Amino acid sequence: MSSSLVSTPEPAASVPEIVGDGIGPCFSGHPVRFSLLTAPPFQFAAYYAPDGAMTVARRRLEENVWSTAVLPETVGWDSHNGIVLARDAAGFLHLSGNMHASPLVYFRTRLSDDIASFERIPLMVGEREAAVTYPEFFTGPSGVLCFNYRDGSSGKGDQVYNRYDVRAQRWERLASGAIVSGLGVCNAYLDGPHRGPDGLFHLCWVWRDNPDAATNHDVCYARSRDLVHWETSAGEALSLPITPRSAEVVDPVPAGVGLMNGNVLLGFDGEGRPVIAYHKLDAGGRTQLYNARLEKAGWRIHETSHWNHLWMPQGWGTIIFQIRISPVWTSRDGTLLQSYFHAKEGAGLWRLDPETLRPLETTPSLASRLSAALFPVSPGMTRHWITDQRFPSGTDPFALTWESLPENRDKPQAELSPTSRLQIVRQGNEWAGVVNVT
Repeated sequence: MSSSLVSTPEPAASVPEIVGDGIGPCFSGHPVRFSLLTAPPFQFAAYYAPDGAMTVARRRLEENVWSTAVLPETVGWDSHNGIVLARDAAGFLHLSGNMHASPLVYFRTRLSDDIASFERIPLMVGEREAAVTYPEFFTGPSGVLCFNYRDGSSGKGDQVYNRYDVRAQRWERLASGAIVSGLGVCNAYLDGPHRGPDGLFHLCWVWRDNPDAATNHDVCYARSRDLVHWETSAGEALSLPITPRSAEVVDPVPAGVGLMNGNVLLGFDGEGRPVIAYHKLDAGGRTQLYNARLEKAGWRIHETSHWNHLWMPQGWGTIIFQIRISPVWTSRDGTLLQSYFHAKEGAGLWRLDPETLRPLETTPSLASRLSAALFPVSPGMTRHWITDQRFPSGTDPFALTWESLPENRDKPQAELSPTSRLQIVRQGNEWAGVVNVT
């Protein structure tokens, strides 16, 4: 089986190494997102134990002994039900997860950095919290802690943003309503917001008409300075919520032409220009990776791959991805890079021509090199890598790694899950990045 992709790495400054004996055994019945957060002097991990219990672990960075706290949540067979973890400016921990179009699950600590003091908070804002999916904590303007999620279900969902008032210890809606809305006829699958080199927050997405993945269509984009006022790439103001009628369409890909949510990703080239990576069918009916870049005349779509196979994403539930892609990124030496995994074409790391965005050179993918160097993938399993959300500047970032059985359309596996151990790796700067797990 393949490893998940590592994206946005940095050139080698040190070699990766395993830290201690790891945290312990973890859930391996299917891929589901875990979380790693380093906040000196501590490091935290949120994951599911072998029996599915939501668990948080903590260690001091100079030690390899982990303490754990078990929260009253248990994951089932749904790979959508990942966990996200954050720390606010006062040192209190926030955790959300185990949701797929279900009521909000949110915990916060009573004491700073104390995992034993996690308490369930039943409401954040108190509205639009009955059908939550894809929670994300992120840093907004002026360093404020923000939270976004989908309110609704696949085909009928809106994207909602909250922000946290540290002094009042209270969440509030960032905008009066939804940021992006499918108006009850579709929903957006988004990547971002990502803060770009220009200081703006950038967002890309596809619309999906119903739970069938074949109904993904239209690559779209918006940007904002404050997450409240949004505009197109040309600077034209967008009223909220952004809808299928008002959104800027980068590439009008129709449904049934190979778009896949989760593989529409935003990066930046060496000049700081936004680049949206995605795949669709070419004129010959083969699946290709495209990079749409915002250039002087507007969006220009570059065909990057030259693959000879078709993958048509379709059906309900968590899909086994035959293709995984990363956004483009620029290494410290100025090289423009992009990673990919293809079930039939293999995995690799491209060095791209900065003008044409076509591959100049292909080398083994970083994920496969890291797996081979430290943790060879067991037969029938998939190895996952989650990079530290926030590591101190000038230090080697950490990663969380484990194995699981592959996706199974959110249905129980026919076989028992082999034991998997949750390990910590000090990556070395060569491997720094964000990992796409599910």
